[in-house]
Amino acid sequence: MSVHENAEAVTVAVLGLGERGSVLAAALLDAGHPVTVWNRSQDKADSLAAKGARRAATPEAAVGAAEVVIVNVKGGAVATELLRAAGSVLPGRAVVDLTDGSSEQSRATGQLVTDHGADYLHGQIMTIAPAIGSPDAVVFYGGLRHVFDRHEALLRVLGGRATFVSSDPGVPVLYGMAVHDIMWGLLNGFLHAAALLGNAGIRIGDFQQQAEPSLAALPSLFPMLANEIDRAEFAAPYGALQHHLPSIDDLITESRARGIDIDLPTYTRNLVAEALDAGHGHDSYARLVERFSRG
Repeated sequence: MSVHENAEAVTVAVLGLGERGSVLAAALLDAGHPVTVWNRSQDKADSLAAKGARRAATPEAAVGAAEVVIVNVKGGAVATELLRAAGSVLPGRAVVDLTDGSSEQSRATGQLVTDHGADYLHGQIMTIAPAIGSPDAVVFYGGLRHVFDRHEALLRVLGGRATFVSSDPGVPVLYGMAVHDIMWGLLNGFLHAAALLGNAGIRIGDFQQQAEPSLAALPSLFPMLANEIDRAEFAAPYGALQHHLPSIDDLITESRARGIDIDLPTYTRNLVAEALDAGHGHDSYARLVERFSRG
């Protein structure tokens, strides 16, 4: 993707040249933006310098050379310290923090940046490094909306699906955690199923291909579940919780007989059984959100 025809080139500083930071800087260079880079290990800037990036000896020097400052380092605390060190040259600039961390940390970094007279966006990258800069790469952003609007063309260089989600810079972090939370649940379920099928001598590829319509339908349930949770209305005309328990028991019995770990289905059974004991047998599976919401 190029911004040559879509936007005026913006000077950018990239702090941190790890796996992602290096790709971010390269994408910006390819799009025609003047880029200054800084990293604790200076040799990591060699390949970028060969492409036209300017090296900076300090974070302050990098920030001072740019309109937009992109930070991608290991940990929110590190990002905060780098920006604090560059505080004297932050005023008037836009900081786009793409560092992983907690929602609290992103808000704290945002407050530090704001206190130093700069604008702040937090971005959560939802792709592996090689896909950064692609049209389908998703990056969630939160913070000052006018900063996102002003630099949207530049942000789409980093990921074509740049999406502003909230004025709260902590929300993109929570979005990222939520996606990963769902991902791990799906992956663990698939791997448990794969172990069960493999034990029975069934090729997992055959199962995946032949069960594809059923597997592909699972994400289609998310809008319905989201609506029920947002409305706090869980009564279900079909597929109620009481109908899940026998199938879970069958899975546990089969897994135990085959020597397959039963922790995952047993955890699910406990969730459902607890809801039934509380009188929610006629409610949908979304009712279980209350179990996870307990303080």
